[in-house]
Amino acid sequence: MAKNIQSLERAAAVLRLLAGGERRLGLSDIASSLGLAKGTAHGILRTLQAEGFVEQEAASGRYQLGAELLRLGNSYLDVNELRARALVWTDDLARSSGESVHLGVLHLGGVLIVHHVFRPDDSRQVLEVGALQPLHSTALGKVLCAFDPVARQDALDGERRPLTPRTVVDPGAFEAELATVREWGWAADVEETWDGVAAVAAPIRDRHSMVVGAVAVTGAAERLRSAGAAPGEGRPAVRDDLVAAVRGCARSVSRDIGNGRF
Repeated sequence: MAKNIQSLERAAAVLRLLAGGERRLGLSDIASSLGLAKGTAHGILRTLQAEGFVEQEAASGRYQLGAELLRLGNSYLDVNELRARALVWTDDLARSSGESVHLGVLHLGGVLIVHHVFRPDDSRQVLEVGALQPLHSTALGKVLCAFDPVARQDALDGERRPLTPRTVVDPGAFEAELATVREWGWAADVEETWDGVAAVAAPIRDRHSMVVGAVAVTGAAERLRSAGAAPGEGRPAVRDDLVAAVRGCARSVSRDIGNGRF
């Protein structure tokens, strides 16, 4: 029988320790509780921190569970279940908006499209399920980055290429945009990823109020733009009725997966 890997056993013990008790512990506390040398405990913590499983408070130096572990802990919500719960609502959104609808989740530093409802007309369209879209420029990606610290860090660490002249690539400007998305509760992409294409997205939350995905309406920028948008208003020039429809769809899906906030 193959032997267990000691370093993984120790890492698991550290995580279990941080998951109980005070939840924030210093290096000495962790080392003594697990019977480890300080150097060994520090190496394990440094590795877990690099992977996002552990975070260290700057002021106290104490350790606590990280956002990546918390996100993985909510993986009981299978992507297929999310898609199944969203089917009716995304169909209704496509029908009412007259545009295509995408459902996306964080995956490998991008937005994985797990469901795509075609625009309800006779135009030729390509199924985008399985496509990986950028985090930094799409409406879906901005929503995930605004509410999921793992997605945000992926976007900041990754290459934010200028896909069009409107793509936001400066870290400070990107952070400011995410703050605005959190304030509004939705995001827009007006020709920031593809010329002539715009999108509006809103977050989907699980029963713990964690954002597990996002839904977006996508279509020609000329159709999604707001006709009366005045320059300098500070809001993307997208139609208010589309914003309301997308947010309504996101709330409905959130309710169906157990979120009681709405």
